[in-house]
Parts: sequence; structure tokens; C-alpha cells
Amino acid sequence: MTQQTEQQGPIWLTQKAFDQLSAELEDMKGPRRQDIVGRISSAREEGDLSENGGYHAAREEQGKLEGQIRQLEHVLQNAETTVPADDGVVAAGKVVTYKFEGDSDDEAETFLLGARENEDYVDGVTVFSPQAPLGAALLGAETGSVVEFTGPNGRTNKVEVVSAVPYTD
Repeated sequence: MTQQTEQQGPIWLTQKAFDQLSAELEDMKGPRRQDIVGRISSAREEGDLSENGGYHAAREEQGKLEGQIRQLEHVLQNAETTVPADDGVVAAGKVVTYKFEGDSDDEAETFLLGARENEDYVDGVTVFSPQAPLGAALLGAETGSVVEFTGPNGRTNKVEVVSAVPYTD
């Protein structure tokens, strides 16, 4: 879990991502936390902490782990795993196919609209956040509609929604 979610509201996750992240959280709070605590205790027993590299490294690792735990708890507490309706409207939890204005259908690109934490759990599908420029622009658009958005490079682009279907594992 290295990426931080940028979403403030519900965070859409696949069920697989939710389950895997839940297991990762339990591992962090149990065995990984205990391992670090054990290393800190062992290093303390060595005496002078001011020059004890093992102690300082374990404390730093403990701080990072606690931050990761808080972040992951936030994601899971705000997670939404409900599969959206198959209504052709772009929403979190949908696989969106789009093409740039003037492109042919065979140049269309596809992504899953959802939390970036899904990336490790959706094989072969790029994940865009609803807060990313393209994701935000397409959110709520219907199949066949053309939407304008400003890309990260500052250029204005027009894209057409080819399809928006619920993600399935």
C-alpha cells in the first residue's frame, strides 16, 4: 500500500481489492507491528540508544507502518463495493471506453473509474480516479456524449464516451 487515495468521499473498490486490503491491514496490525516492536525491544536492551542504528531504523519503520495503517483504515472505512447499475452512465465502479474526437473506434481506450488502490487487483485494466482530469470530466456522462476536459499538459481535449459498463471480476 504505497499510494495515497485522493478521494474525500466514498472510495470505490472492487470486492477483491477490499478483501485483499483488509487482509493486508490485519497483517500490518498483527505480525508486522509485532515484529517491529520486537526489534525495538531488542535494540533497547543493547544499551545506549543515541548511537544504536538498529533502534533508530526500527523506530522509523514503526512510524511508517503506523502511517500506512491509518491510511488503509481510512480507505476501508470509506470504501464502497456496490456494483453500479448498467445504465450507460459513467460512474465509479464502471469500465469506461472512450476515444478522442476524430479517432476511430479501434483507437478507443478503456479504464476502470475507481480508487487507485484497485490497481494491484484488476488485471490488465488501467485505473483512473474520479478526481483525475479525465475521470472527473467523464463522471456522469452518458454513452455517446462528447465531453471537454483540460489535460495535465494544459491542452483542452474532447472525448466521446463509447461505453460505460459495471466492472466484474
